Amino acid sequence: MRSLRWLSIVPFTLALALAFATCASQSRVRPPTRVIAPRGPSQWTHDWTNGAVFYEIFVRSFSDSDGDGKGDVNGLISRLDYLNDGNPATTGDLGVDAVWLMPVFRSPSYHGYDTIDYETINPDYGSNADFDRFLAEAHRRGIKVIVDFVMNHTGSDHPWFVDSSSGPASPKRDWYVWSPVDPGWGQPWGSDPSWHPRNGAYYYGVFWSGMPDLNFRTPAVRAEIERLARLWLDRGVDGFRLDATRHLIETGPGPGQSDTPETHAFLKEFSASVRGSHPSAMLVGENWTETPTIATYYGSAAVVAGGDELPMNFDFPLAEQIVRGVNAGDAGGIAGKIAEIQSLYPAGAADAPFLTNHDQVRVATQLSRSLPRMKNAAAILLTLPGAAFLYYGEEVGLRNGTTSNDEAKRTPMPWDASAGGGFTTGTPWFPFAPGKETDNVSAETADRTSLLSRYRDLIRLRHSSSALAKGSLELLTPSTASPTLAFLRLDGAERVLVVHNLTDSFTSGGPYAVTANGFERLFADEGVGDPSGPNGSWRVSLGPRATAVFRLR
Repeated sequence: MRSLRWLSIVPFTLALALAFATCASQSRVRPPTRVIAPRGPSQWTHDWTNGAVFYEIFVRSFSDSDGDGKGDVNGLISRLDYLNDGNPATTGDLGVDAVWLMPVFRSPSYHGYDTIDYETINPDYGSNADFDRFLAEAHRRGIKVIVDFVMNHTGSDHPWFVDSSSGPASPKRDWYVWSPVDPGWGQPWGSDPSWHPRNGAYYYGVFWSGMPDLNFRTPAVRAEIERLARLWLDRGVDGFRLDATRHLIETGPGPGQSDTPETHAFLKEFSASVRGSHPSAMLVGENWTETPTIATYYGSAAVVAGGDELPMNFDFPLAEQIVRGVNAGDAGGIAGKIAEIQSLYPAGAADAPFLTNHDQVRVATQLSRSLPRMKNAAAILLTLPGAAFLYYGEEVGLRNGTTSNDEAKRTPMPWDASAGGGFTTGTPWFPFAPGKETDNVSAETADRTSLLSRYRDLIRLRHSSSALAKGSLELLTPSTASPTLAFLRLDGAERVLVVHNLTDSFTSGGPYAVTANGFERLFADEGVGDPSGPNGSWRVSLGPRATAVFRLR
């Protein structure tokens, strides 16, 4: 969901302290409770995520099967062969390994982040039986499926909240956070209130009044969320993208509304619960903040490999540096961020790099619709370690819509240049972004110079090399201004040299302190020369915005 940047911190005044104390004593806003310890040192077995390419889909905007203008599960099934047809020998599919579906559970809104039934697929998208068929068809093609699990809050129409808001005697009163007075906290990123009136009391909802926060100090809430996770994993889902994980348990205004010790403690408990029942499942957290704080969400790697909290977290700071560096023609910021990640993340931690997502201005718009820059950014993303995430339409250069709201970041997928864009036979739920006539799947499929062809080629390159897919990364570029980004990817005996030119001019990257008896070209854009120079001091000449990938002999 939308997670905004930190703008201000409201001081914890004496008046607010007294108000919070009143909440705790009168309205079941409880002091920190004992968190259930993880059930043994079980390990994750989700090696399938290492090096995988995920594809984020907003179902409402992907493919409409019944002409009502809204994408649906059956439409999604009809497009699975575009994502991966299950045959590694073919080259017409995109070749992704997994999909992440934005919220698919019942909700009154277009976006779905205000869930009112965690056990039922949104009727706009189809039925639970449709979803079961989708899982079967995806898995038949080797596509894993993770879904958005919005557990920080529910919608205000959820039966739990309707019950809770009926009065202090409600059996579910302490499933949400209530106060008899308004504590007066503002959102940690702005001035809107975090507390909202209802039936003579105030409830806490950090995002807005339509999304009341669940109270994870209540054991029954924790147990129910863990049960729901097991329910969908038992049904065949392969994991969850966890929304707003910084904000699960609040302890006060300002900084007390994010990154609290209590939040970390519950995430360890939740992770242990999932790991204990479905160790091959993937959890990836949305912690939109800076690298040092993101690093804390992995937890400790002393007992659980990669960390005992969240096994993967979206890398917002790296995404920002990639887009900024490609625009500026300077790799220094990207290299600096990679170095910071390597110094702060626990051993074995799995990164989740991406370019943009559903809460951000699309990368095509940020890069001024420049095809060389979009190709540049794609090559950087898909040669990095971890699990790379693509946002639907990114591969054809889908831009933002013309409005300033979030819907403009989530416009219908352009499959062809027709009036309905191949998305629908009816009227789309929201207008297409500009450029549909040329920036669409049909127009780019057979064009070997298109952005879509580039993504297909890069994903196949990633799959062709264990070093690119699963290997470690050794930086060769300093964190100072540099026209090139260079690194080694290492896995066992395989060593791969990757060099990206982030400028619009020919350049020579290096010298690189790499020992090799020769080089095998795995991928090379126009203008790329073979490495030259004395052994251990190689240089690589590259054309504008070119990428070179060599296997070292």
